[in-house]
Amino acid sequence: MSDAGVDKAKPSPHKVRKLDPQDAVSSEGDDSKEYDAETQKALEDIDACQNEIDALNEQASEEILKVEQKYNKLRKPFFEKRNDLIQKIPNFWVTAFVNHPQVSALLTEEDEECLHYLTKLEVEEFEDIKSGYRIKFFFDDNPFFENEVIEKEFHLGSSDFDTVGDPASKSSEIKWKEGMDLTKRNKEITKQGRKRLHEEPRSFFFWFTDNTDASCDDIAEVIKDDMWPNPLQYYLVPDVEVEENGLDDDSDEDEDGVDDSVVVVDEEDELDEEDDEDDEDDDEEGVEVLDDDEDDDLEGEEIYEEGEEGEEDTNEGEVEGGDGGADRKVAAAEGEEDLDEDDDEGA
Repeated sequence: MSDAGVDKAKPSPHKVRKLDPQDAVSSEGDDSKEYDAETQKALEDIDACQNEIDALNEQASEEILKVEQKYNKLRKPFFEKRNDLIQKIPNFWVTAFVNHPQVSALLTEEDEECLHYLTKLEVEEFEDIKSGYRIKFFFDDNPFFENEVIEKEFHLGSSDFDTVGDPASKSSEIKWKEGMDLTKRNKEITKQGRKRLHEEPRSFFFWFTDNTDASCDDIAEVIKDDMWPNPLQYYLVPDVEVEENGLDDDSDEDEDGVDDSVVVVDEEDELDEEDDEDDEDDDEEGVEVLDDDEDDDLEGEEIYEEGEEGEEDTNEGEVEGGDGGADRKVAAAEGEEDLDEDDDEGA
């Protein structure tokens, strides 16, 4: 067998069939793949190893199933206790449904009105868990139907390796009171609204009665895996989180504390404008300073001329002062001579 017959670009088959030379010769005209001895041996070893992995996965699934069954029994009394407590709160379930983003998408105003009579919800997994579950809805006396309990079951089929059953669902018949069938009324509304024919009526009870494709039933999965484990989180959702886009316009204005009519100026832009104004003021002051310097020069010349006049006055004063000193010396000499004459006469 030549290496040219090996197709390495395509993935290996899920199950390996060993080929002998005679099969290879007789199947030249078909699409059978041929492998060399080394590749054939490696593929068989990989297949054997994969079978061991699959066996361990199956064993793990069985053990996980036993653990789930054990804890389902342990959780059951707490679910029952929680349901008893929930019945003390008016409109608990309808509030939780309305607050849930996916479930609320199904609800019409008439659905909400009917769900006000919903007092209890239960989700029960089948004994082997993996085969399916049922959802029960308990109602008080109401003007819509006579049933006290309506339930919907989901059968997920077998989970063997070779065959997988198709999921299926079935729901109990709702005994609608005269003129109160919400599924028919929603269909009439759909026709009056001129919606396209392929669009399904948006209704919670239409979902409940529809069993055409259980494999696409996301609402049932949401109720089982999200709503039922912890409905309190959806009952307590604040109204502001339920509104479109998260928050309304008023809350945005109150939160920011800013009036829309006020224009907010960027701080950097404001500083740049102030710097420009300061530069313009400095230029104007510079012109005035030059004018002041010219005035100072003129005043300096006047002061210099006055200084020269002052020096001349000072010199004249010194001259005059010098003459006065000479006169004082002559008078003093004359006074001394008079004293000498008086002394002689007395003698």
